[in-house]
Amino acid sequence: MANLNKALILHKKLKGKISVQSKVKLDTREILSLAYTPGVAEPVREIAVDPNKVWDLTMKRNTVAVISDGSAVLGLGNVGAKAAIPVMEGKCAIFKEFAGIDAFPICIESQNVDDIVLIIKNISPIFGGINIEDISAPRCFEIENRLQDLGIPVMHDDQHATSIIVLAALLNALEVVKKTFTDCKIVIVGSGAAGTATVKLLSKLSPKDILVVDRTGIISSSRTDLNPCKQELTKITNRQNISGSLSDAAKNADVLIGLSSKGLFTQEIIKSLNPDPIIFAMANPDPEIYPAEVHAVRDDAIMATGRSDFPNQVNNVLGFPFIFRGALDVRAKKINIEMNNNTLRTYSAKVKKFNRPKTYDIFGKISKTPK
Repeated sequence: MANLNKALILHKKLKGKISVQSKVKLDTREILSLAYTPGVAEPVREIAVDPNKVWDLTMKRNTVAVISDGSAVLGLGNVGAKAAIPVMEGKCAIFKEFAGIDAFPICIESQNVDDIVLIIKNISPIFGGINIEDISAPRCFEIENRLQDLGIPVMHDDQHATSIIVLAALLNALEVVKKTFTDCKIVIVGSGAAGTATVKLLSKLSPKDILVVDRTGIISSSRTDLNPCKQELTKITNRQNISGSLSDAAKNADVLIGLSSKGLFTQEIIKSLNPDPIIFAMANPDPEIYPAEVHAVRDDAIMATGRSDFPNQVNNVLGFPFIFRGALDVRAKKINIEMNNNTLRTYSAKVKKFNRPKTYDIFGKISKTPK
């Protein structure tokens, strides 16, 4: 397990994880005159005449904005724009390291949908793509939908990248336990952006059933407290229209997916799952249950978290850099379902077939059972 105090020391030492670096060394009068005045006037004139030349003469072709209002940061909740900065910096560092993309963290001091949409539209000329991050549901759905006419790809990472990686990991895990989607009762805890998108994607593969659990309990059409997004989920989940708690939902489930908050999965819940259960505890920084707690009561479980310091990481970091890399390379105007499916195929194909050990790294490595 990572030493979190070391993380704080690292951030204090670095004073930010990213920086801007010039591609041109301004070490002679000639280079300065080419990169800035008077030479810089030439690309300005070219772009003024033909705006499409911005893709060839500026950084736009390789630049993504990572935008948050701080309303749903990790599993820490509404911590505000300033507190969101370390996460957005981390996203930008990942963009650069994994996909060679120049990304900039932009944390907005407003949680008003109209404000956020207007700000993004007004800053979009410099960017080749917009990555919306850690904005709470249901506002995040409206923001993404209203930005689809920008002419550059706009994606809510917590929805699409998360759901793609969950499905890829689940396909691989099912291969290991020799089950199919039609065999499986799936329980998803959390009905925010990630949970909603994951439900919609998994439902397309016709599982035996999907139950969604929020803070009140199982989402069912019998409830009168559901917002429109949750009402929509009742059409594709909970075929028996049952009610109850998380414990009720988890009984005899094959797959338990946490996209919620720390500590929600008890060992009694884990014991109640079907044989060979698949457990994704993806809350960050603290999962719904730790791997050691699972393995203390089950030796047949496939266990994954969203953290980088445990085996079997299932996290949108495995998806979003590469989705945007492809989108930028083809100058996509939107990110469509075909792009998402291609990403899914890439990751689900990484499974290796062999006899399952007690724990299994979904992307190909055997790991020992944690003590």
